[in-house]
Amino acid sequence: MEFIDYYKALEIDKNATADDIKKAYRKLARKLHPDVNPNDKEAQKKFQLINEANEVLSDPEKRKKYDQYGKDWQHAEQFEQQRQQQQRQQRQREPRQEHYSSEDFSEGDFSSFFESMFGDAESRQRTTKFRGQDFHAELHLQLTDVLKTHQQTLSVNGKNIRITIPAGIENGQVIKLKGYGAPGVNGGPAGDLYITFQIEDHPKFRRVGNDLYTDATIDLYTAMLGGEAVIETLEGKVKMKVKPETQPGTKVRLKGKGVPVYKQEGQRGDLYVTYDVKLPTNLTEKQKALFTELSQTK
Repeated sequence: MEFIDYYKALEIDKNATADDIKKAYRKLARKLHPDVNPNDKEAQKKFQLINEANEVLSDPEKRKKYDQYGKDWQHAEQFEQQRQQQQRQQRQREPRQEHYSSEDFSEGDFSSFFESMFGDAESRQRTTKFRGQDFHAELHLQLTDVLKTHQQTLSVNGKNIRITIPAGIENGQVIKLKGYGAPGVNGGPAGDLYITFQIEDHPKFRRVGNDLYTDATIDLYTAMLGGEAVIETLEGKVKMKVKPETQPGTKVRLKGKGVPVYKQEGQRGDLYVTYDVKLPTNLTEKQKALFTELSQTK
């Protein structure tokens, strides 16, 4: 496996603090984000690389292993176990060496003797199977993208992977694609691919779980006398009846107009609409007189 310098990828040195790593990642993520470079494959590769680098260097334990073992950092525990086992075996065998001397062996016997005692370390290292490195990627979606189950193609480490995104996926949710990481070493299993979903904020709707919240403006006359209001939803406009004497800040519910429930076919959240009453401006003299007359009836 080719060595990847995560420090170089984030444009920092090995003495960088956790805060330095966070700042460097955010700066490069804004610059290399796929939404900013939609047709730049090189920028997309670099974006995936800095995500991978941040995943490792922002974790103190992973960073320690990476600094010590480089490209083989994910196998650090296996290396340590193997080294400790060899040391234990060597200590157990040391007393036996006191019963041998060079006079007991011919020159050709030494190699076979030590090989039988300690084994061929190089051969063992070649035949030890190691699991491949996991990959991490981010997939950015619009809020409207979570309304229906659909497919998208991701480019990960130079390969195109077509995935199905279930309706109702949550912001920050992570899914695992088994075997889509780096290939294993010496015939070991491949690593996995972890995809983190980032749902962009919507200018008109706020999501809380499977429910949506929005505001709608109605005029004073509709609020006082009742009538109809046209309400925007994520899937188009609908008409709602407005009760007479509706107060500013009144909240109404549109059942089933929220976000689909993740992997629960046919179930959806609701849309909550808060009314804002718009007061009339540029009144005519007649309108002013009517409001004056109305105010005197209190």
